[in-house]
Amino acid sequence: MKRRARALPVLMYHHVSTSPGMITVTPQHFAEQMAYLASTGYRTIGAAQLAAFLEGDNVPEKSLLITFDDGYLDNWVHAHPVLQRHGFTALCFLVSSWPGAGDARPNASNATANMLPPLLDHHAGERAIEAGRTDDVVLRWSEIEAMRAAGTFEFHSHTHTHVRWDQVTQSRDQKRDGLRDDLSAARATLSARLGEVSDHLCWPQGYYDDAYREVALGAGFRHFYTCHVGTNTNTRTRDASPDGERSINRLEVRDRPASWLKSRLWVHSRPALSKAYLSIKR
Repeated sequence: MKRRARALPVLMYHHVSTSPGMITVTPQHFAEQMAYLASTGYRTIGAAQLAAFLEGDNVPEKSLLITFDDGYLDNWVHAHPVLQRHGFTALCFLVSSWPGAGDARPNASNATANMLPPLLDHHAGERAIEAGRTDDVVLRWSEIEAMRAAGTFEFHSHTHTHVRWDQVTQSRDQKRDGLRDDLSAARATLSARLGEVSDHLCWPQGYYDDAYREVALGAGFRHFYTCHVGTNTNTRTRDASPDGERSINRLEVRDRPASWLKSRLWVHSRPALSKAYLSIKR
């Protein structure tokens, strides 16, 4: 009988890119990290299995969730081939107004290095998106479809615009209306493009408050991915909210060798140790 996981770590990535910068892991380190997970018996699960685990169901020991925020082009170019090699699945939280049309571009599994599309660093990518050049930075719908078909990625909502409504509005009502319209557009776009939309939402920049949560619950979201460091346990009754809301802690993965990831997973696969470690860190 397989041993059951006491806790479920959720890994958070953004970029896997040859262009260095913040929130970026090199392709070499990402490949090493995934090879370590595969060689030591880790298995990835998807959003539905996570939701079931949080409600009290069991998953095998050494289960984890891999997430990517924003939907960057480098997820297709470098992350997708590595995940496919190991039979892993990740969740991508997509800003649904950003992807565009066009054929799928080359990636590391089907092209040489000099044929791959150029990848901008994070700050240059932000400037390109602000200038309307999202295709230089973000996945195309054709690439999203290819990743879904390969089973390497599920796609869930990261809002439609990635706007922090608390920063661009003057009142609580304006903030709520802006977010409500944003989430409605996100659900409509994902439903039209992917044929489905889940109740999993990743907060832009990790920010949320009570008004954000209330609007998102009203829009049909229940599972909220945060930037809070920690692990996740299947405490069916103790942490359950009346409306079924669940907040998911994540571990930001650094541009470090697999040994770094090994140490973090050892800590955050053990609920008591994870809690004690975070208490000391704070």
